[in-house]
Amino acid sequence: MPVDRPEAVPDARRPHRIAGGQPGLLAPGATTDPYRLRLYRLLRTEYPLGYDPALDAWLLSRYADVALALTDPRFTGYPHDGAPRGRAPVPLGLCRGAQVCAPPAVPYRTVEPAVERTAYVLARRIVGRDRADLVADFCRWLPTGAAAAAAGLSYPGVNGRTGGEPHRRTGGGADDCARSTALREHALASFLANMLDDPDLHAAATAPAPHASGTLLDRAWAETLRRDPPVQIVLRRTRTEVPVSGGTLPAGAPVACLIGAAGRDPARFAAPDRFDPLRADADTLLTGPAHCPAARLGRLEAEHGLRALLTAMPGIRWADGFRPVAGGLLTRSPRTLLVRPS
Repeated sequence: MPVDRPEAVPDARRPHRIAGGQPGLLAPGATTDPYRLRLYRLLRTEYPLGYDPALDAWLLSRYADVALALTDPRFTGYPHDGAPRGRAPVPLGLCRGAQVCAPPAVPYRTVEPAVERTAYVLARRIVGRDRADLVADFCRWLPTGAAAAAAGLSYPGVNGRTGGEPHRRTGGGADDCARSTALREHALASFLANMLDDPDLHAAATAPAPHASGTLLDRAWAETLRRDPPVQIVLRRTRTEVPVSGGTLPAGAPVACLIGAAGRDPARFAAPDRFDPLRADADTLLTGPAHCPAARLGRLEAEHGLRALLTAMPGIRWADGFRPVAGGLLTRSPRTLLVRPS
């Protein structure tokens, strides 16, 4: 399996070093692209355990160490002792960290048709334009409509205007995990960027055969959360001293699990930078709790969002000269997705 080669990184592209030579996580440029700066690679190879004073936490960047921190009972939540412990993944991915993920106010069988309808309404509004930005015109609105449906609310805002509050139809309300839409916007943008980049892949994923296409969409969604996680850092705290590959974490120490680095660790994933839904070494650890309302809504938004766009605009393609570029460190996704609808 391939390994990192820090000696191959040009000096001009090496990130700024802090005391002791360790790259700073919040160094200039890191928030733009820690992958391009090879920040994650340098941390995995040269500094698998180091303290970052700007973040006030110990950094874990290798998959094995991050997996340990997410599942071992010697780690707990940060800043409070509230996160689940044991093999069940701690809150990450799209989950905001509620100890008990409450189901939506209305059943998922009711939510899914609402998500599908919203996706098709938004897609049809883009048809006929010379150019559109899927982030501004689609990704920001679909999770909002899904959250309203999950809470039993009517939401008139898919008319393309910003602002406005949902209007309640029924009693009760969705869990905070379902109501928060920002992370799902990021995840949906990354998913669409990956899928629209490969015409053969999105054609296969939206083929009429429901079982085959559904399986591929599931794998593509999980692969997006591995390769392009919307949340790049998860904080934990040690209960006692814990040995890791780079040394020993002290007791009571804040620990920053670098999900973005772990998901592209070549010691765990072959060709880790490649988007490959059919990869043999797929791993769901980094996707977060499958039962979380936000995770389930995100998956529905990805499936129905892609299907709606390709149904309304079979010839959709990137705008001339455009390539999707992700940005951000704490949260990360493409900020624009410029397309030609036809």
